[in-house]
Amino acid sequence: MPELPEVEATRRRIVPAMVRRRFVSVDVRRPDLRAPFPTRFAKRLAGQTVLELTRRGKYLVAFLSSGEILLIHLGMSGSLRIARATTVAPRDPHDHVIFHMSSARIVVFNDPRRFGLMDLIPAGHLERHRALGRLGPEPLSGDFDAARLARACRGKKTSLKAALLDQRVVAGLGNIYVSEALHVAGLSPRRRASTLATPSGAPRDAAFRLATAIKQVLERAIARQTARDDAYRASPFLVYEREGERCRTRNCGGTIRRRVEGGRSTFYCPVCQR
Repeated sequence: MPELPEVEATRRRIVPAMVRRRFVSVDVRRPDLRAPFPTRFAKRLAGQTVLELTRRGKYLVAFLSSGEILLIHLGMSGSLRIARATTVAPRDPHDHVIFHMSSARIVVFNDPRRFGLMDLIPAGHLERHRALGRLGPEPLSGDFDAARLARACRGKKTSLKAALLDQRVVAGLGNIYVSEALHVAGLSPRRRASTLATPSGAPRDAAFRLATAIKQVLERAIARQTARDDAYRASPFLVYEREGERCRTRNCGGTIRRRVEGGRSTFYCPVCQR
């Protein structure tokens, strides 16, 4: 499932084809994805210019000249690819939306499992949208630091892994990068989230280590993926999907374990993550 680095890499890849470009036309090949498309979706986009393309958590956010905002979520299997408008390719049954842009490019939304989402939001209502209204801080922004993380985890009896997957604590993290960040920080995924904060809510050392690790892991993942398309599929994760391998932490000597909770896999080293 695409997480923040995958979505950010997608954003950077499609910016040249979409930003300051006009929707010439839009082909919508089915009535819905995870939810129905907005009323008159294609007609409302046609003729509008994309003024800016940003990201909020795992969502792409396109600000349009009409004042409306196009929201895109890739879901579990969604992707956006670019092709020349003159390209003739076999029709893929999973190509559900095709944006014909004035850049002489087409941007194609492909989603085999159809868990993606597209919506049009009125001007000024972005943060009120049901998908975005309760999102926590962006982990790569100046708003996110050890103090913010500690306050969000103060008093939480849940595990660190579960807390970080809660999009209200920090936006954009998913199963892969939570496992990676906890490993870099040397913290057990089973550790109680409340241990990041003192009783007064001040950050402990673990909160500083984890906030730094989150930023580091995400920045490295984005760099890998923008250097080569789909690099995340074969990227050198430290623990994710490395069950049974030796831990890569210097002088550790532990073996990576896999634990399943709530149907989701957690990868960690029981020796250096405490």
